[in-house]
Amino acid sequence: MPSDGSAVSWAAVFAGAVGAAAFSLILILLGTGIGLAVVSPWSGDGASAKAIGASTIIWITVVQILASVLGGYLAGRLRSRWLTVHTNEVYFRDTAHGFLAWAVATILMASLLSSAIASTLGMGMKAGGAVVAAAVPAAAGAAAAAMPDDKSPDYYIDMLLRSDAAPAPAAGNPPPATDNTAEVGRIFAHAIATGEMSSADTRHLGQIVAAKTGLAPAEAEKRVTETFTRFKTSIDEAEVKAKKAADDARKASAGTALWLVVSLLIGAFAASMAATFGGRLRDSSVLANP
Repeated sequence: MPSDGSAVSWAAVFAGAVGAAAFSLILILLGTGIGLAVVSPWSGDGASAKAIGASTIIWITVVQILASVLGGYLAGRLRSRWLTVHTNEVYFRDTAHGFLAWAVATILMASLLSSAIASTLGMGMKAGGAVVAAAVPAAAGAAAAAMPDDKSPDYYIDMLLRSDAAPAPAAGNPPPATDNTAEVGRIFAHAIATGEMSSADTRHLGQIVAAKTGLAPAEAEKRVTETFTRFKTSIDEAEVKAKKAADDARKASAGTALWLVVSLLIGAFAASMAATFGGRLRDSSVLANP
């Protein structure tokens, strides 16, 4: 029966939206399965990260187009006929039905996949921040525990109790074996925190190295300086890598968000056009009831 009382056939809109949402879910699961099939944890196997990212963007766009076309077509084909409405107005209403079906389907899918969308957009920055937070402790090793907190008194207790000269062993007796690893780690940590190692710390570590290795004091202090320089360089390199990883994650999240917007706009256009096609079929003389 013709109906000119309402410009919107909500039953047709919701039917198209449900069809589009269900078809989207099927295509998303299909894409996930294909993606997992081509990914491999083994080095050199499977698709590269760039290939996976590009294929994901393409698949998201394809899903939007196919599902939106289906939803828009259903909304246009199932809506009521408007016998007394001008052709231009019918075209506009069909376009609106396709757009509304796309909008409802988008809201449905966003509700179902809200956690996945939030994870996709937020995980990049969270992962980057975690990398930044963990990079320096990972590079610093034993020194990491002392670096975040300047209130620890261990370094200053060591400085209070240290001797200005290496202890001389009794005649005929070997020097006592002392484990200075923890103290050395605290000195290195303090030097990293302040940006440089003081001459007093360098001299003290030189005494420890000389006692352990038998090197001359000057050679021992030179080894201390070289070792600390390499240690500080490794931490600086780790920080640079961590910042690069965070920046890459930020760019990936931004790119994903922008492509999602583009694909949604494409889907809205496709749904609107498909609805006009379905509406024309609905109103054609061949399909219309006599």
